[in-house]
Amino acid sequence: MAPHTSARPRRIAGVMSGTSLDGIDVALVTLTGSGRMLELSGIEHSSQPYPDAIREALLRVSQPETSSVLELSQLNVRLAHLYAEAIRHAMQRSADASPVELVGIHGQTVHHVPEPVECCGQLTRSTLQIGDPSTLANLLNVAVVGDFRMADMALGGQGAPLVPYFDLVALSSPTERRLALNLGGIANFTVLPTTGGDRGKPTAMDTGPANMVADALSERYLGRRYDEGGSVAATGRANVEVVKRLLEGPYFQQAPPKSTGREQFGRQFAGHLVELLGASGTSAGADALATAVELTARSVVLAYNRFVPEPVNRVIASGGGTRNAFLMRRLGELFAPVPVETIDDHGIPSQAKEAVCFAVLAHEFLNGAPTNVPAVTGASAYTRLGKLCLPPNGALPWQEAIR
Repeated sequence: MAPHTSARPRRIAGVMSGTSLDGIDVALVTLTGSGRMLELSGIEHSSQPYPDAIREALLRVSQPETSSVLELSQLNVRLAHLYAEAIRHAMQRSADASPVELVGIHGQTVHHVPEPVECCGQLTRSTLQIGDPSTLANLLNVAVVGDFRMADMALGGQGAPLVPYFDLVALSSPTERRLALNLGGIANFTVLPTTGGDRGKPTAMDTGPANMVADALSERYLGRRYDEGGSVAATGRANVEVVKRLLEGPYFQQAPPKSTGREQFGRQFAGHLVELLGASGTSAGADALATAVELTARSVVLAYNRFVPEPVNRVIASGGGTRNAFLMRRLGELFAPVPVETIDDHGIPSQAKEAVCFAVLAHEFLNGAPTNVPAVTGASAYTRLGKLCLPPNGALPWQEAIR
């Protein structure tokens, strides 16, 4: 399909609520062009925390033993209303008064089954993100593109990670091999070949937990959602033997393509980590938090050392984990002499990266551009990701986008 890129800029809202369940990130960004010619400008970012009741409900429906079909159905709509409020808030505080013409929304992942599992006599891959995009389109009177994972899964892919396309078009260098590292609830990275010389296929994968386990331990030991700046973890002593034992687990040993989520690294995994620490004589909260940070740092570097055949010149980190100074310090020590910096140094706010990514994916949907990366997800072909939901007036920013 030939791209239908617009001759003029599109102002788009990208929305992300990740596996850490901390809230809703909204990025307002102006986009022109497509693929390697994509240009980003005017990035603004805001974040709205989830109300405690919503966060607890999302935790319940994300676990098979506590999930309710009634609560799942209700949350699908309730989240769309929260997304609408977050987008309106971002627009009200924006320095740019021009309207948003399109929204790209990931939705809240409540279950992800990347490897085929038997379902009524057939092996099936599936994933479920809630926060209905059709409801959102009608609430905002703006076209919305959402549900980005399913097209890739229909072609045998894992439907994740989704950020490699963005990394390729926004962070690649003509002279450097780079590793774009995202530290959300789950850690994932994309290894970017140079745009000038080797033009090899990118490598990307979820490496394991980033903030998810540390946040669960923070709630357990500190009574708060996260250890701000990693300040408590920095005073503890990591139990390296427990970390080594956990890294022997099947997910860390599995070769890519691979993706994961709360199903493997949620509260049950955090509880298992606590049990291992107790059995080895470690009981202090600071030591537990230090162990969680060490697990994240070492799992990232383990995946890099094991599955990336050629060294990179630079690591560019993003996501909420970049605010954990202790985690960033450990990553810097383990990756040395390769420098570890943040995406802020490249003109994109670290907290905004994934939200900007979904603005880009929505933009490219209208352009008719395929945005999955089969070398990463395992899909059998390139495909156009997302579903388009129209507002009441049925208008699109550019009608030729669906020809």
